[in-house]
Amino acid sequence: MVIEEAIRHFVAASSENTLGLATGEPAFDPPLTGFSSGADPLYREFREHIGQFYYTPCDMFTAVFPDAGTRADDLTVISWIIPSTAKTREEQAGQDKYPSERWVRTRALGEEFNNHLRRYVVEQLRRQGVRAFAPLLSPVWSRSDDGPYAPCSNWSERHAAYAAGLGTFGLCDGLITPLGKAVRIGSVIAKVRLPPTPRPYSDHHAYCLHFSQGTCRECVGRCPVNALSAQGHDKRKCMQYTEHTMNSYIRKKFGLDTYACGLCQAGVACTYGIPVAEKKQNSGKKGD
Repeated sequence: MVIEEAIRHFVAASSENTLGLATGEPAFDPPLTGFSSGADPLYREFREHIGQFYYTPCDMFTAVFPDAGTRADDLTVISWIIPSTAKTREEQAGQDKYPSERWVRTRALGEEFNNHLRRYVVEQLRRQGVRAFAPLLSPVWSRSDDGPYAPCSNWSERHAAYAAGLGTFGLCDGLITPLGKAVRIGSVIAKVRLPPTPRPYSDHHAYCLHFSQGTCRECVGRCPVNALSAQGHDKRKCMQYTEHTMNSYIRKKFGLDTYACGLCQAGVACTYGIPVAEKKQNSGKKGD
């Protein structure tokens, strides 16, 4: 079973893909998978841009398997996008201050499922004699309070997905993908050479209408704490609301010990896919 088919099968068949509701509905729709080489120059660019604490695939693989004698071009980073269901996105789009129940459940139970998927992909590769691991489940993954983008971590699922041709960054820092922005993302690093997925873009903001067209900014108006503006994303203000204020609200409202907000990911132009720029109307008269 090729890895794309394995991921697609697991998302479709696993009982862990659930919102835990009486309706029995899943947390996620069918996934999208992409690949990047461990030797892709982007990974060194990420480290130069984010900070020296950031791991390249080879750095992280060597830390997990110090006896492997691995070169960067021996490795492939397998990335996937699992999109929230239409019901979840619609319900979330109707909110203006607090996340909806389906959205909260997707954050809590959905990320548990994403961890199951990470372990499943690693196991499928190991059965084929391929050394592999999931960065976010490894003992070397950590958060950092250093650098211009702090707080951040030494491995980013979104950046790996960007390298794998799966999407570009929006004004709110979320990844805009062909399946939209309301997604969860995962990755596994494997000692196997697979053809990289072509990147249909050369700019890391290519799909965001704010950066590409100077328009949209719908996510700015969706933020309940003004953590978004035309100048970008105030991560600390966002995290204070999402990880602290909302944790208290969600525990009381839904009985789940998690955090979530995500209002900027629904009810916006990039909720369901890559947004299309509006055609400019020619209001001038002929001959003007």
